[in-house]
Amino acid sequence: MGPPRRRRRWLIVLLGFVGTLAILIFGLVFSGAYASWREGSRQGGQQPADPFRIAGSLYYVGASDVASFLITGPEGHVLIDGGYPGTAPMIMASIAELGFKIRDVKVLLNSEPHYDHAGGLAELQQASGAELWASDASADVLAAGGDSPDVFLPMQILFWTGISKYPAPRVHHRFKDGDTIRAGPVALTAHITGGHTRGCTSWSFSVQEAERTLNVVSACSLVVLQGSRYDGYKNDLERTFSVLRSLPADIWVTSHARLFGRYRKFLARGTARNPADPFIDPEGYRAYIDNSEAQFRSGVVH
Repeated sequence: MGPPRRRRRWLIVLLGFVGTLAILIFGLVFSGAYASWREGSRQGGQQPADPFRIAGSLYYVGASDVASFLITGPEGHVLIDGGYPGTAPMIMASIAELGFKIRDVKVLLNSEPHYDHAGGLAELQQASGAELWASDASADVLAAGGDSPDVFLPMQILFWTGISKYPAPRVHHRFKDGDTIRAGPVALTAHITGGHTRGCTSWSFSVQEAERTLNVVSACSLVVLQGSRYDGYKNDLERTFSVLRSLPADIWVTSHARLFGRYRKFLARGTARNPADPFIDPEGYRAYIDNSEAQFRSGVVH
């Protein structure tokens, strides 16, 4: 009975060793893959995009789809949206490529406090020393690094696992609907256009292109996310459609570049009489609102 018992004992020990080794190897592989995935999620799959002047003092400095905009002025610049946590370096590189300095950005603005548009604000704030302005409804979410009681459980789980959490910036000022934010002569008016988020903000301002004064609208998202609906979002969207239609827009942009045709219009600059001409698109602005409202009324959510 001795030798078989010893063989069984050694077999158990060997199986235990092999099992432990397998668990260790799996853990190392999984942790490496998870770390790589987490790093990728910090950029959301975004790639660098060529920065360029849209018109007058308005520049595109965002990534391939998640947009950021620079409005320059003699007393300091304004930057709208910070992208993902991992795209802040892309934004700063684009600003530098255009010949501007990140330290000359004096005002940071935000369209909405989701991970893909607010994630890089803290790093941009640290690099620039700029003051961040936010709507009342967005400010607390920004200051909490993305946490919000308005989102449903699946989104909360992502926050608890750290996937949707981002470094919290400091909110220096809160604004109300209709307030104007200034950096010297640069002035942008805030329009609370809720629905996508409770404090979603669109911005209107003007730029001077040669002899023309062009009205610009940076419109907040009109997409209704399944995991971010909140009580009252339908009423907010009804008001938002009305507000956006009331704003004169020669040029319009959004927080996702594909929606306003960034790449198509960028390519068209090469053959245009004036590089700003492809971006003068009031018809596209109205179509954006009309199509978004039609989806809303048909019950389409994402």
